Amino acid sequence: MLSDAQLLRYNRQILLPGWDLPAQEKLAAATVLVVGLGGLGCPLAQYLAAAGVGRLILCDFDHVEITNLQRQVLHHDADIGRLKVESAADKLRLINPGVRVEACARAVDGELLARWLPEVDVVADCCDNFATRDLVSAAAWRAGKPLVSAAAIGWQGQLAVFDPRRAASACYRCLYPAADEEAPTCSEAGVMATTVAVIGSWQAQETLKVIAGVGEPLTGQLLLWDGQVNEVRRVRTPRDPACPVCSVQGVGKA
Repeated sequence: MLSDAQLLRYNRQILLPGWDLPAQEKLAAATVLVVGLGGLGCPLAQYLAAAGVGRLILCDFDHVEITNLQRQVLHHDADIGRLKVESAADKLRLINPGVRVEACARAVDGELLARWLPEVDVVADCCDNFATRDLVSAAAWRAGKPLVSAAAIGWQGQLAVFDPRRAASACYRCLYPAADEEAPTCSEAGVMATTVAVIGSWQAQETLKVIAGVGEPLTGQLLLWDGQVNEVRRVRTPRDPACPVCSVQGVGKA
């Protein structure tokens, strides 16, 4: 049950059509695992904390560098050299002292996922490489946890929800069956600050919708955004019947 102070803090959300007190209470009881506290993870975590998600588990092994500050809005000049999870956790506690923030300063692996996934309601994938995305997505699917996955580079971003609780949902491996070894990174191709701001905040919105059961999450769809022309497209993402992660015949093989 929300306190009087919480009811006042979240009043503007509770007033929304389609959002009510039970939805806000679901947020307060929820745990989100945030993988990556860079360009996407910063705005995502910021808005999840402000909106009232009760517990955030932040996972990232990297340290803040000066090149991060153009877009990773939770990190400041004084944070250069600090662990990103510690820098982000400090700012999130200031944004909303009522949110429980836990920092995990290590690379994501099977052991870490086995430790945290049973405790979380949603996984937010904000990492920047295929291997980690693939590992996290497969583990989340097998644990029955919805995954809100986003990526951004240059002026372009993409966003999808993979939810094993919904029959229409594909998994990440259905969409990306193999690694693209030649895909450029932000350090090679660059990234606009507003690209990660837009996609990270949309990723937060999808996470809130999944937690509260409100609206229509991007399940079975891939949203593609081009910031240069501000164009949004949606592509259907059907499940692959031979997928080694989510198909009946493939379960346990990958």
